[in-house]
Amino acid sequence: MDVLNVLGSDVQPHRGRKPPWLKVPAPGGPRYRELRGMIEAEGLHTVCQEAACPNIGECWQRGTATFMILGDTCTRRCGFCNVKTGKPTWDDPLEPARVARSVARMGLRHAVITSVDRDDLPDYGASAFVGVIRQIRRQAPSCKVEVLTPDFRGAEMPLAKVVAERPDVFNHNVEVVPRLYPIARRGSRFERSCRVLRNAKEMGGDGVVTKSGLMVGLGESFEEMVDALGVLREHGVQVLTVGQYLRPTVHHLPIVRYWHPDEFAELERAAYALGFEHVAAGPLVRSSYHADQHIVQEHVGVGPLAAQAQAR
Repeated sequence: MDVLNVLGSDVQPHRGRKPPWLKVPAPGGPRYRELRGMIEAEGLHTVCQEAACPNIGECWQRGTATFMILGDTCTRRCGFCNVKTGKPTWDDPLEPARVARSVARMGLRHAVITSVDRDDLPDYGASAFVGVIRQIRRQAPSCKVEVLTPDFRGAEMPLAKVVAERPDVFNHNVEVVPRLYPIARRGSRFERSCRVLRNAKEMGGDGVVTKSGLMVGLGESFEEMVDALGVLREHGVQVLTVGQYLRPTVHHLPIVRYWHPDEFAELERAAYALGFEHVAAGPLVRSSYHADQHIVQEHVGVGPLAAQAQAR
C-alpha cells in the first residue's frame, strides 16, 4: 500500500530536526534507577521502556508505571508501534502475581496494565488481565488499576470478563483518525474499537471510567480529529489523551508534521466542549501520562483550559 496515497497526494513527510518543545532530559534519577532494577529483577516488561516513552522518568517518579503483560511479541503489525511482531510464545501463569508484587514493592499509586495483541489465544488474553487485577487488589489494595486492552477482535465475552473485575479505568486507544487505519492500524477497525469502548461503559456503568487516546502527526487534519473525538463521546468515552507521534525507527511510518503546542491547546478546548470529563493533550502526552490524575478530579471536566473557557 502506498502510504502517501492514504495520507493524501499533497502530503510530504517531515524532514528535519525535532522542534524544541519535544526535548526532555534523559531519565536517570535515583527513584528511576531503583524502579528499573525492581522491574528487571522480576523479568517484567513495561511500555515505558519498550516504547521508549519520553515521560518515563517523570511518571516513575510520580508513582505511575505501565506494565505490558503476555510477552513482548504482538500478533499485529501497526505502522507506528515499536513492539516487535511475530508468533508469541510467552506463557507464564505466574505473571499476574509477579506484576502485583512489583506494584506493591514499587509503592505505586496507579498501575496501568496493557498487553500486546494476542489474537492467537482463545480469549485474546483477557484471562491474564483478570489475573493481574485480582492480584493487585490483594497485594497492593491502595493502588488504582487501569487496564489498556486490545480490542479482543470485538468479542464481548473476553471484554465482559475484564470489566467484571471493576478496574478503576478501562482504556482502549483508537490511536488515529479513521482514514489512517489502513496504514497505521492494519488488522483493526475504528468502528470496532469504538464499540469496545461503548460496551465497556455499558457493562461497567458508573463504576468504570472509560478512556481512549489518539496520536497526531500522520497527516490528519484538525477537523478530522474533532470528528473522531465526537464519535468517541457518542460511545461514552470520558477521558481522552492526545499526543504527538514520534517515529521509532526509519522502518515505521514517517512523521508528516509536528503539531504546535497551541494546536494541542485548541484541540483540548474542543474536546472539553464535546463533553469529555478529563483531557490531556500535548506534544509529549502519552496514554498513561498523568494517568493518576484522571480519576481523582474533584471537579470533573474542569481542566486548566476548560476552567479558562468557563471564566470567559
